[in-house]
Amino acid sequence: MTDPLLEHLVAVLSGVGGIETVVLGGSRSRGDALPSSDYDLGLYFRDQRPIDVGGLRRAMEPLIDPGSEAIITAIGEWGPWIVGGGWLTIGGQAVDLLYRNVDAVSATIDRAVAGTITVDYQPGHPHGFISTIWLAEVHHCQPLHDPAGAVAGLKCRLQPYPRRLALALVDRFQWEIGFAATGAAKAIARDDRSYIAGSIFRGLACAAQVICAINGRYVMNEKGALALAGGLPLAPPNLGARIDALWDRFAERDHAGAIERLVMIERDVAGLVDDWRRTQDQFPFR
Repeated sequence: MTDPLLEHLVAVLSGVGGIETVVLGGSRSRGDALPSSDYDLGLYFRDQRPIDVGGLRRAMEPLIDPGSEAIITAIGEWGPWIVGGGWLTIGGQAVDLLYRNVDAVSATIDRAVAGTITVDYQPGHPHGFISTIWLAEVHHCQPLHDPAGAVAGLKCRLQPYPRRLALALVDRFQWEIGFAATGAAKAIARDDRSYIAGSIFRGLACAAQVICAINGRYVMNEKGALALAGGLPLAPPNLGARIDALWDRFAERDHAGAIERLVMIERDVAGLVDDWRRTQDQFPFR
């Protein structure tokens, strides 16, 4: 770690009661951050030793830029999946904190490995909060303070990509691509552009989940998922350009043309899935 701000944040956060592990997530973890990119820090705790939120607020208060908006929530204030955390500005940089319960994440991994996933309504996630997001967070993060190896242990359980998870994601999302296209087509007569756009988005988001699953890739969220999917070995050809063309058609009010492009993507995804199902044993999934 060579980032002075990050080093200071980790030193402060690791001293707060209940914080067992501090991890770096987001673009700074992936290595594609801009100088202005947020610092996304995951704070992991245990059921029996929750974060001392009051202590966290006291520890962070001297670091927060004067006059800036600062939010540090209670555990659970942002719901069961986002949980809680903070939005801060420190040294002119946006610093986002997210609480994560090690025990809850571990149980979610157990269920996912066994082929059970959930999708819940969540503001900020227009396709819903898919439980595998927690797996993606663990897989992609960089542990900065993990003395008991809590997150390191979770990471080990995610490789190789679980076969039952891939099958569950395909079964959950593949059918909806065509279903979304059919629903969008029925709205053309009413010229309900919002419904058509929403249905197309859902179809594309489902396609991204399926493509990433058959490639054994964890998806963090909807943002960037299609770009990720389009660059994978098992993907429809020229996926990015085809999606651009789809939305161009929509912008021109050629709704039928936009939907037809979604249908063609669905057909390509179906062909990829069929091939993948026949050759699964060649892939390093457990």
